[in-house]
Formats: sequence, C-alpha cells, structure tokens
Amino acid sequence: MAMVIKVRFRRASKLYDFDANGLKLSAGSYIVTETVRGMEIGECMGELREVVDEVMVASLKPILRIATEDDMNIQRENEEREKQALSIAEQKVQELKLDMKLVDVEYAFDRSKITFYFTADGRVDFRILVKSLASVFKTRIELRQIGVRDEAKMLGGLGPCGRPICCRQFLADFQPVSIKMAKEQSLSLNPTKISGICDRLMCCLKYEQDHYESTRKKMPKIGREILTPDGVGVITAINVLSETVTVRLPVSDSFENRVYPIDACQRLEGGRAAQTPKAEKTEETAAEPIEQVQDEADEAELLTEAELETENEPDPDSETDAEPEAAEAEENAAETGKNGSGRSKRKRRHNRRGARPKEAPVLETASPDENRNQRPPRKLRKGNRNPNREGQRKQGDARPAEQGKTEQA
Repeated sequence: MAMVIKVRFRRASKLYDFDANGLKLSAGSYIVTETVRGMEIGECMGELREVVDEVMVASLKPILRIATEDDMNIQRENEEREKQALSIAEQKVQELKLDMKLVDVEYAFDRSKITFYFTADGRVDFRILVKSLASVFKTRIELRQIGVRDEAKMLGGLGPCGRPICCRQFLADFQPVSIKMAKEQSLSLNPTKISGICDRLMCCLKYEQDHYESTRKKMPKIGREILTPDGVGVITAINVLSETVTVRLPVSDSFENRVYPIDACQRLEGGRAAQTPKAEKTEETAAEPIEQVQDEADEAELLTEAELETENEPDPDSETDAEPEAAEAEENAAETGKNGSGRSKRKRRHNRRGARPKEAPVLETASPDENRNQRPPRKLRKGNRNPNREGQRKQGDARPAEQGKTEQA
C-alpha cells in the first residue's frame, strides 16, 4: 500500500499521481519532483490517500522534497525570463517571415530546456528558428504546435456568460462536444451564440447533456396527445429543466395553451388516441361494400355463363331470315340468265352464307393457263413482267432468225 497525492504543474493543467515518499503533504503545498521533462516544481491538489498495490498500473515516481524558499525564488526568476524569451522569439519569427503565432513559453525548473508553444494553420519548417534561438539562449530549444482550444486555455479570457472561461479555471481535459447537444437542449444553432472565444463549440454544452438525455426518455414527444387534468390535448412544447409540458386544449370555440408538470399528466396508449376509433369505424363500414361487390361479381359470372350457353345454341330466327335472302338471290340469278357473270355468282355465294362469320381469305395457286384470261396482279403491272409473256416474246424473236438461216442455206 502506497500514499498517493495529485500534483498540478501549470494552471488548469492535467493532474498527475505521485508517491508521497513519506512526506507530510496537504492541498496547496509546493513540491519538487522529477518528470519526463526534467526537474519541475508543482502544486499539490487534494489530500493524501491510500492506494492498494494491486490497483496501481505502474510504479509511481516519488516526490523528491517539499519546495523551499530558494526553490520558489528560482521559479519566479524563470517566469520573468519566459516573458523576455517570448519577445525575442517573436522578433525572430518576423525576421524569418514564418506563418506561425507564438502563444506561450515555459522554462524548465533547472533551466535545462525552454519550450515554445505556437499555433499555425499547417505545418511550419522552423529548423532555422530553432538554431537561431539556441544560439541566443545557449540551451535546449523545443517548439510545440497546439490547437485553438489549448491557446485559449493558456491565454485565458471571458466567455459569453461574462465569467472567466472554464478551461482556464478548472477544466483539465477537453471533452468532445457536438452540435447534437445544442439541438437536444433546444438552443439556438447560431454559431456566434454557441461558440466560445476559441471559435469552437462551448465546453459547457457537455455539463447538462447527461441530465437532458435521461429526462427526455421520461417525457413524451411534441405532437402527441396526452391526458391532462382538464382533458385531452396535444403537446406543443416541453421544458426538460423544469420537467413541464405545454398542452394545447380545446376551450369552447377556440384553443388555449396551458402548462402542466409531467407528473400530473398521463400518456395515452398508442400515442394518438383520436385515430384509433376512426380506424375501427372505417374497417366496419368498409366490410359491407366488400360483401356487396362480391355478390355482384358472382351474379355477373352466372350471367356470362348463361350468355355463352345461348350463343352456342342455334338461333331459329337467323334461319328464317336467311331463307328469304336465298329466294331473292335465286330470282336475281334467273333474271341474269344461266350464263351469269362471275359477279352474280359471288353474290349468290354471299347470300347463301347468310349470317355466317367472315373467314380469312385463302390464297390458291392456279396454273398459267387459268391465269391467261385474268388480269395480272398489281405488282406485276407496276414493274414486274409476266414470265409467260416474256417467254412468248423470246420465242417470237427467235423465229425470224431461224428463217433467215434456212434462206441462206
């Protein structure tokens, strides 16, 4: 078991655990110890506490001694030298025309190293600057690039609330902050109102986030219906901090907004109770027309089957109508004579058919002798010649040539 105490080396910096090494320490006392950066003087934060060896992850560094008056004088001299070193470094940066801004300077307790903190938009080649500073201070030089949050923490200032910024006062680490926190807390999304002096989201948005998340789970959402002591109404606004809801209630011929504590209200099942009875009525009323439509469909099917049966049966009226037409066709044939034209024959055939449905024409091929007395097709008249006529012409042209040969012989 070891006695452990927390130590802070700079204002509002991270707290580190050290072994008390048997010293009687209390909050506010200054000590001298060895760190990664070398010998440093720090301030004790809190009281001594016992820690089991099994809980400690690694062995803690021991505190060398309690700071004396001479140690405190050395620390004051180092603070004065830090101001001089900052002004000299700024002149060097201007001479080299480097795109960087120096923020702070830190001297080691034993003056073995000087650390310069700066901000820049991108990477900066400061090798020449390091050489020039080492030639001036005759010691080890270290340059560290930091962010805008760390810059505000080192410089300090007043926040939008009028108080000193939290990171300078008591914040040791920066917690992640997102725009979602501002939305859940119903804050204005204007960047100038939710940003700090570092032009980043304010760290205080994280303070109440846990309370908002836990309270919102218990409260209903905006737009839902809720049962209040005065009746059922619709939620128009909620207040997470006071845990109250603003409800819009119907009053006579108008509506009125009233505020109720969430404990005095009761949630309705299904969220929107007004919609549930309407849905049941619509289902009941919709069942009747569906049955009527099904009955009408069955009747239509019966009618179509009866019509099909009647169409398949022979119609006696159609036969009686066809007999006089056939008689008229015979009389016309007698008038035109036995050797009637083909047109009259086609009429007779048409009249004999009666009310029969028209059939698709069937193309029949005929011999060349049968086609002599008929007119050639339309395509042959336009450009194509009849192969029978071409053959006759060829034979007619060949006869005179044969006669000429016999005469010469």
